[in-house]
Amino acid sequence: MIWTEIDIWIVVIGAICAMACAMPGCLLVLRRMSLMGDAISHTVLPGIAIAFLVTDSRDPAAMVIGAIVVGLVTAFLVQAIHVLGRVEVGAAMGIVFTTLFAIGLVLMRRAVDHVDIHPDCVLYGAVELAWFDQVSIGPFSVPRAAVVTSIALLGNVVILLLLAKEFKIAAFDPGLAASQGIRPGLMHYLLMTMTAATAVAAFETVGSILVIAMFIVPAATAWLLTDRYLYMFILAATVAAASALLGHAGAMYVPGIWGFSGTSTAGAIAVAAGVLFLAAWIASPRYGITMRLLRRLATRIDVACEDVLALLWRLEERGGESAMPAQVLQETLGIGPLVAGLALRRLRRSGRVAASGSAWVLTTDGRRAASTVVRSHRLWELYLDRHFPQDHAQLHSAAERLEHVTTDEMREALDEEAGHARHDPHGSRLP
Repeated sequence: MIWTEIDIWIVVIGAICAMACAMPGCLLVLRRMSLMGDAISHTVLPGIAIAFLVTDSRDPAAMVIGAIVVGLVTAFLVQAIHVLGRVEVGAAMGIVFTTLFAIGLVLMRRAVDHVDIHPDCVLYGAVELAWFDQVSIGPFSVPRAAVVTSIALLGNVVILLLLAKEFKIAAFDPGLAASQGIRPGLMHYLLMTMTAATAVAAFETVGSILVIAMFIVPAATAWLLTDRYLYMFILAATVAAASALLGHAGAMYVPGIWGFSGTSTAGAIAVAAGVLFLAAWIASPRYGITMRLLRRLATRIDVACEDVLALLWRLEERGGESAMPAQVLQETLGIGPLVAGLALRRLRRSGRVAASGSAWVLTTDGRRAASTVVRSHRLWELYLDRHFPQDHAQLHSAAERLEHVTTDEMREALDEEAGHARHDPHGSRLP
């Protein structure tokens, strides 16, 4: 299939729409109010329906005013139900948006008889047809949806730049914002106004249902990729634009693989945004699943290294055989073959253990490191026995976990607490 001017405009309109939604979406995610974006996206519908019924047209100004009013009513009702009714905030949002959305559907069915609008467009949007509704800007003719969504994007960017400090402080610490003379309530309702107005601008493009994805998914994806406030907005806009491009391409080409002619571009954009979120969730350098698993594996290897050193040190302390085969080490410590193998490889590479035939023994450096681990263990046993008396088996188990997180400063403090004791509660000597 060959892309035409229409396809390019579809991607441009979808990208502008998604970026416009991502701007307030970042603040919604930061304030842990993602469901409020869902609520307002649904509850702008009665405002738009009322505007249709009153004006008998799709006048953008009337739609924006109606949606903003209902959006603010939504925020007020949620807060009132939450505070006065002592209802959990998520439940309050669910009560308000389901009720108002149902009212909006009823009103929209009534408006269908008076205004040229199809209910499917209300729910799913019609970005594929946006190119055919043109407006003139000087000598140029451009899709009206591109103009409307561009105004929404520009308005959101300007507001966020002008009130960058206020939004940032109010998002992370409303108490600090109030102490600095910033009114958190005012910032909250301004954000709700931005969300409602943007939802109206995106209404014809992606519909009242799929606009939710545009508000939340790019912002959530950016949240996984950065901890910087400004970078989050930039990344969210990038993900939003990429979702539009990948979504339209997917809507055109992917269904053909299964013999279908095509699918909804708005829906495909939401799917593409979800795929990008999944990729970030898996591969994020700090919060991704892959890095979490690698960090967990690294921690297990660190713990296994210290356990191996401590076990070999105790063998030497008892004066018996000081070497132990890898299989016996693994079984004694209760660790898997992968972790055991990686731990022994690291210890050998760092010169803390050496091979003695088929067994492993401590080197001089290993003996020094092992004595530190054992000392931490026995100091913790002394501390726990003094302050939290328990049987010796429990002491050993608790100290075995604490020894791996003990710093030099903690060891000195424990030694002072123990009165520079020479033996642990079992009678074993402190190294």
